[in-house]
This record gives sequence, C-alpha cells and structure tokens, in this order.
Amino acid sequence: MATLSQDDVEKLFSGAPQFFARNDGPFIAVPNPSVAFPFDEDLQIRDLTDHCQIEARAWSGVTAHPHLTRDLNHDAEAAAERRRAERRGHAHFFVRCRERPNMLSLQGLEKGTMGYQAALELAVSDALEEEQFGFDSIGKKARAIVDAREHMLSNDGWLHRIPEAEVLGRLRRNGHLYRENDLKNRKSSESYNDLFGHFMRPRYISLDKKDSQSLTNQIVALLKCLGAANVWIDLSHVEWRIRLGQILWGEPHGDRLDGDSSIHNTECSDEMAEEKYWLLLQILMATELLIRLDAVTQGEEYGAGSFRPMDVVQFERAANSTVKWSLLLARSWLDNIEIVADGESTQSETAKEEAATGDHDATIMQSIKTKSASWLAAIVSHIPFSHHRNQNHMTPAFPARHYVIKGRNGRRQVDGLIHFAKKLRWPGIDDYEARITTHMREAIKRKPDTSMCDCGYDAKSEGDSKDDYFGTWDVTCQRGNHKERARARRRRLAAALHPSGWMSKSYIFGLMLPGDGLSHFLMATLLENDDVAMSKLGSFANLCGGFVYSGMSFWSTSCILGRVLAAGKGSAECMGWVSTDIVPMGVQEGWLNIDVKDVAEDVAHLGKKSRIWAKRRLERDASIVGDGQEDSASPADFTMPWENRYKNPPPNVHVDFASLQLSPSALSLHPTPLPEIMATPRHESAPAPDLFSQPASLTFRVGIDGVPERQHIFSLLYDVNFVNAHPCSPPRGVRFVKSPSSPTIREIDVSGEASLGNSARALHRMGHPLHKFFNYKVMHISEVLQKKQLPLSELLGAGHPDNKAPGNAVLVIDCMTQLVELPQSPVLERLASPSSPHADRKHSFSFAARMHYESHKRQSGSDLEILVRALCSEQGWNAIISRRKRGCLACAIREAGALGYKVIVRVD
Repeated sequence: MATLSQDDVEKLFSGAPQFFARNDGPFIAVPNPSVAFPFDEDLQIRDLTDHCQIEARAWSGVTAHPHLTRDLNHDAEAAAERRRAERRGHAHFFVRCRERPNMLSLQGLEKGTMGYQAALELAVSDALEEEQFGFDSIGKKARAIVDAREHMLSNDGWLHRIPEAEVLGRLRRNGHLYRENDLKNRKSSESYNDLFGHFMRPRYISLDKKDSQSLTNQIVALLKCLGAANVWIDLSHVEWRIRLGQILWGEPHGDRLDGDSSIHNTECSDEMAEEKYWLLLQILMATELLIRLDAVTQGEEYGAGSFRPMDVVQFERAANSTVKWSLLLARSWLDNIEIVADGESTQSETAKEEAATGDHDATIMQSIKTKSASWLAAIVSHIPFSHHRNQNHMTPAFPARHYVIKGRNGRRQVDGLIHFAKKLRWPGIDDYEARITTHMREAIKRKPDTSMCDCGYDAKSEGDSKDDYFGTWDVTCQRGNHKERARARRRRLAAALHPSGWMSKSYIFGLMLPGDGLSHFLMATLLENDDVAMSKLGSFANLCGGFVYSGMSFWSTSCILGRVLAAGKGSAECMGWVSTDIVPMGVQEGWLNIDVKDVAEDVAHLGKKSRIWAKRRLERDASIVGDGQEDSASPADFTMPWENRYKNPPPNVHVDFASLQLSPSALSLHPTPLPEIMATPRHESAPAPDLFSQPASLTFRVGIDGVPERQHIFSLLYDVNFVNAHPCSPPRGVRFVKSPSSPTIREIDVSGEASLGNSARALHRMGHPLHKFFNYKVMHISEVLQKKQLPLSELLGAGHPDNKAPGNAVLVIDCMTQLVELPQSPVLERLASPSSPHADRKHSFSFAARMHYESHKRQSGSDLEILVRALCSEQGWNAIISRRKRGCLACAIREAGALGYKVIVRVD
C-alpha cells in the first residue's frame, strides 16, 4: 500500500488542531502551550479558539496576553482612541511576562470549562509560587527587608528619600509624558539630570560608552535599582497583585482580605503609610523605566529603533520577575490612573453636575448609565499631607501640594460592571443602575478619602465600632491536612466588604494586574454597591465559593459546584462567576463554601512534575501520526472513530434534575484558623466568621427505556477540571474507503475527483481520521450509569487481554441521546462531490462563516450534562467536553492525549 505524501497528509488533516508545548525563548522559564493549524491558511480556521473573547474593554487588564475585546469593533470610543494612538505613534515596549494560567484560556466556550492552555498551566500556576521572603504583612516587614531598604536610601544605594509630594508630582508628570513621549527627541542630558538630580544617585554605567547620559544607560540604572533584592514587592505572587488596592486605599481597620496565604493584615497606620510610600516609589521607578523603554523602541517596527538586539539580550538577562511585573503595573497605572494637583481637580465639575441633577430624579433615571459613570469616576483619593518627611528637601519643580488620584476610565469601568450584572441576570438589574447612582452620589458627599496619606490615623480610635471580620483562615488547606498551603492551583480568598471599599476602588480605577483578581473585584464591586444585597448577605464574602440571593445561586468557577451547575440550561457565566436558578434545599440567603478533595494524581504532578514539562511526550501523544512519522504514514495506519453506531442501539436516556443538597451544618467542619496551622502575630488570632465547608450532592431522576425510573445521587467529592475540546474543521473534498475486514482505512482520495467511486456503502463522510496508535472505548451514558461503581481502569480494560487497557486508552462517554442519524452540522459538513473553482470559492466562504459561528457560540446545556459532570466529580475524573457541532471525536482524543486525560464527554 502506497504511503501518503506530505501533500496528502496536509489535505487529510486540514482543519485539525495540533497541540504543542514549546519554550518561547531562553529567558522564559515555563514552556508555552499552544494550538495551531499548520496546514491551513484560511483565517476563519486559523482563528478558531477553545475559549471566549473578553467581552468588555473594562476587563482587558485580566491578561497580559495580546487580545482583542469583543466590543472593540463597535465601540466608537475605543476606535477613536486607537486612531489617536496610531497618529501619535505611541510605542509600547513588549514586556515578556505573562500570568499563569492564561486568563483568556480559563473561560472555555462551554460554560464551566477552560481551554487547552489553561488546563496545562494550572499545574504551574502563579498561585503555586512560594510567598516572597520577608513580605508576610501588609505593614511591617522582616528585618532583612528593612535593612535592604535602608541600604537603598543610603549613600551606597540608588535612591534619595524624596518627599511624598515629589513622588506624586513625578507620577503626575510621567502620566503626561507617557501620552506624548518625546524623550527620544530631547537631549539625553535633560532626562538624565531630571532622573539623577534629586531622585537617583548617579552611578557609572558603561553599556553605552559613546554617551554616558544616554537613555540606554538610564535604563540600565533603573533596571539595576528596580531589580534589587528584598526591596520591592514581587508581583509575580498572586496575593500581592490583589492586595495592591488594599495598600493604596485600604484602612488599617476594616479593610481585610484573607485567604490561604500567610500574609497578615496590620492595625498600625504608620506601617501602612510606609508601605504605601514604598509601593508608590516602586510604581514611580517602573514608570520612569517604562517611558524610556517606550521611547527607545519607538519606530522599531520600521527598523528605526535605537534599542539594539544586544540591548534586548542584556535587558532580558537583568530583568527579574520583580522588574517585569513592575512594568506591567506601570502600564496599568499610566493607562488608568490620573493624578491631579490642587487647582486642577475636576471636583467642581462633578459638584455642578450633582447640583444640576439633584432635583431632577426623572432625568437621572432616563440617563442613568451616563450619570452613574460620572459619579463612579468621581470616586477619588484625596491626598492632603498633614505632615511630611524631608519637607526641607522639596524641589521647586515638585512643591508640597494636595493631590487627587482619580480614574481615567470611569465610564468604561461602569459599563463593564453593568454588563457583568446583566450577563449574570443579577436580581433587580433594572433598578441596579439607579441604586449604584444613589450610592455613588452619597460617596461623593462624604469627606475626602485620606487613606493614601500618612495621617496618623489611630486604628483603635473611639467610635469605630463597625463590624470587622479579620484574620486569616484556611479555605483550601483541607482542614489543616496540608499545612504547606496545600499547593492550591487556584487562589481562595475571603474579604470584608463595605461601601466604597478598596476592592471597588481597584476595579473602578482600573488598577488591576493580570490574573484572577478581576473576578473578585467585579463581584465585590457589584455587592458593595448594592445595599439590598449587602444587607442580606453581610459584609463577609467568600469570593471563591458561592452565595444564595433572591431565589438564585451564584458560584465562583473556582468552586467545583459552579463548574458543574454551569452545564445546566438556565445557567449563565461571566468572568469567573456562574449564576443559576438551582438553589440548595433548605438554604437561606448567605455565603457558602463547598468541601471537596483534590485529585491525588493532580497534586502529585505539580510544578516540575507537571505535564507541561514533558514537551516531547505531550506532542507525541497528540500527534496526527501517533508514534509514527509523517513521511512513512499509509492509509492503513488510520481509522475513523465511530459514534452513534452500535450493533445493538442503546436505550434513550431521560434525565431530570431533582435537587441540590448540602449536608447539615452539624456534619460540616469549621474552617481551621491559621494560628492552628502556623505561628502568626497575636492580632491575627481573632475568631473567623461563621463559614462552614459543606459537602454537596446532586439528585437526578433518570429514565432509561426498558428500566423503571430511579433516582441517582452524585456527591461532588473531587475538585476536577473540565476542558473545552478545541474546535476543528473537517477536510473538505476528502473521501475514505473503509477496509471490509478491519476498522482501518483502505484508501484515501484527496484529489476531489471522486476516483474511489460513489458507492454510499464505501464512502465515509466523518471527521478527521485517527492514527491506530490511539486507543479509546465508547460507552453510552446508560451503560456508564449502570457501572458507575466500577473504577475507570475496569471500564477501560473490559474486552482487553487480562482486562488491562493500553496506557493511552481513553473513555468516551456518549451523551448524544438522540441516537438516530442526524444531518451533519455545519462544522462536520463536507462536500459530497467536486465543484467548479468558482462555485467552490463561493460555497467555501459560506461554509467558513457558518463554522466560525458554531465554534464560538455558547450552548445552553441540559440536565444530562450536569449529571455527567457530577459523575466525573464523584469519580475524580478530569474530562474533556466535546460538542459534536464544534469538533470531531478524533481531535478530542488527540487533545486528551496531550493533556493526559482519560475521559471525554461527547455531547450533541
């Protein structure tokens, strides 16, 4: 039998995703998982993804990966901003730094799922990083940190201690310079003298020997300063990305964030003020570095950049994680934050607007979105300096002044918040914008927020008696069984909410770093600005669990129950949260936490032991030619995976969801306070709020033809993951002739000339072929339910010698209950006969458009899909969810090989 040529292989696997894990470069630590269509040039195919687009520009900060937001094409404001940026040639230095897992990939096309890249990166996620040494408190730091900072400000260090007013003044100046960056056109001595006059201490830098004051040498000095050990916050640690807002806007008493890390809150205002100063100083250093990097890379795409390849290598070698994440913070700050000096504030404009609208509530209700946006944008941090350090060292360029920190994009952030609420079908959404308007109007009337200045606030002053949950308690450490933080792949957080809290400000100001913090900020902002919800749910929020409110339940996708219920017909998902009309029986309104175990195999393969590091094996286990070579493949090496074809057709299955139960509180265990796990300061040992971890179980009424209806109860025991199978597009014009005596393919015709004949019995129009290296077993859901007590190894091993399945065997659970042959959907459609070139082009455009639509729309789900996900959780099976309208079974099997998964759920 003749082997397939390279051209044959390319036509045969046109439209088939291929799975990789490759290193992006010598300075990138972890391999980058990717999916590609190397045999296709059609953009409709190459742009197929297994995850959703970001739906609002307000949420762009969730990822550092290049992306487009869904509203970009029809957003006039975004288009105008893009045109302005193009006109002024605004350069953007590309920071080679990314969050893990990729937040774009974390929200799959199927609700409650993730994409291929996120599935691999979870085992090396940022949450697994050890906490930064010495930074175990919002306030006072370890002695090593204090010593390093003192050295930084000494004569042997890099910096002078400049007053707070100068820090803010420089940040304000950098904001203007960022938008009209002309450093490249100025004399280098001008920017050098500004940097090293009163701020930094001059050092000899020899990288650019022609001009000792060049931008390149300034960059090196800033790089060395910002990369100094034990001085700056390393934002590669997830906890600190979220706590940025707590440092900037939190109060010493009342603004608490607690989770499974050992970072402590503080009650000392002096300690918080000092940390605010150092954080602002870090932001200032990063903005100084970023605007210089932007300047030297301007025109780089036209070959006119002044940053040489050798300079890039030097930068990548010297830039540690602290430097790179600080640059991402600087970009977020410059894009979203504006500092206004006294006399330049827009407060008067806000007051006029409030006065003009105070007596016209009807007008407010009619134009609610515009008004709420303006009021939210007016949430500002006033920074009066009641006392200053080093006032005698103030420079004429930066005199002592009052400053206001305000958001640049208030309207955009409000639009994102309202879209989030509408997507989740928030109760009373029609009135929510009115409530948020009233709340923000009151926020403006309150006295200025002085939380960013060191104003000597006494955390224990009289009259401060508001409820305050604080302390650190164990949400993920499995009741103390994993005292080393259980190496949680997802961050579990709990927080105390109150109106205009620091989490709301982090979102409204847009000061967010890549990672899952945005999902916490969105829900916290939604709740903090809904007085009705806050009164019913209380101030304590378990942001990685769920809550019942107004006849609905809302769940974080960090919670297994959220990922299971997302498969239901009445569910909605948006930015890490799922809403559903399914409510636990007998549960009143309030917050909930679900008790669940880690999958032992997942815990055993974290970090360097994870699948992502086995790059060659991963790619081989997902290769289109299996363990063979492309240049020696023959038609007999391939089979066509079958589905919906049984010798004895299985019975139809009818599933109705019955109830969701949480075990009674008496059977649940209270979360373990952190002091019982590790030593903590005395003020951290306050009692935790009443949060119980409760096991969950789901009950279904299942009817199988020929069998009396019965109830099936599934307990959500394991924290499993569901991955959206990557969409594919079948090769067009390819025909197969199946061997009469085996499941292999006898002949393949890729010519489009129907040379194999037109016999319907010999012609198979299906998805992509599958190499015989792969092993799989298809079981109908009715059979799986009857054998659900058997372990996966026995289900796979049945029919094999010694009941042992091959190591790469995969179980395919057939949940396509309509077992009669259906017309092929647009994704699986194939031309049955050759056509003229003109007709082919015309039909191909229509086909590509329909396929692209099918691959991106989100399906509604069903009770059967909830059931099969609950079954996977009970058994501890990570699973791929493969929808027939999006992709073929062969591609799903290859993806399972790449991920090392053993279960595929095939749905219609």
